[in-house]
Amino acid sequence: VQLQASGGGLVRAGGSLRLSCAVSGSNMRRYAMEWYRQAPGKQRDLIAKIGIFGSTNYADSVKGRFTISRNSAEKTVILQMNNLKPEDTAVYYCKINSPVPLWGQGTQVTVSS
Repeated sequence: VQLQASGGGLVRAGGSLRLSCAVSGSNMRRYAMEWYRQAPGKQRDLIAKIGIFGSTNYADSVKGRFTISRNSAEKTVILQMNNLKPEDTAVYYCKINSPVPLWGQGTQVTVSS
């Protein structure tokens, strides 16, 4: 099983980015999917989760600005990030909650003020 995250980059405050996590080698329909982020010197935090039936949960810091979605046919999980702030700067990771949880390699998001 492999997870490939992409879509990070440099954006100005107030801008948007769309992160994508491609899942291969697993039936992702069976598992919840999550996005985490880790800023320099800080722990890795859960920011968004989507269940197998599409229910979603968000960290307070991103609620109302970020949207997680899943396309099981295309085996991707999307994190749409709007109204980005400098404090959103971090490496973003996707994770599949399979019996052995697996992580993608991370994609850097940098938000300039």
